[in-house]
Amino acid sequence: MYAIVEIAGQQFKVSKDLKVYVHRLAAEEGAKVSFDKVLLLDDNGNVTLGAPAVEGASVEAKVLQHLKGDKVIVFKKKRRKGYKKKNGHRQALTQIVIEGIVGGGAKKKATKKAEATEE
Repeated sequence: MYAIVEIAGQQFKVSKDLKVYVHRLAAEEGAKVSFDKVLLLDDNGNVTLGAPAVEGASVEAKVLQHLKGDKVIVFKKKRRKGYKKKNGHRQALTQIVIEGIVGGGAKKKATKKAEATEE
């Protein structure tokens, strides 16, 4: 079972016991967090699409630690002008572990065209 969920403005494909690095969350280390914006839910081949999110579905996670990402060097230069700028950036990240995926919502009904062919 896996789900595609939106966490802090980014979409992640998650499954149970998966560790994920996301943008910094405003939660303490060891705290439980829940994400309700589940865009797709796959339960062993039974796919449920959200429009835009699946009703009643959520992803439960636990915050493991807050940390900084690798340093990224930003270097700007204009040739023959003597212009150089060097800057660095380290993204603030949170490591979470997915503890469970709670499926919800009604299954999609067959379309009218499919129902008409069955009768």
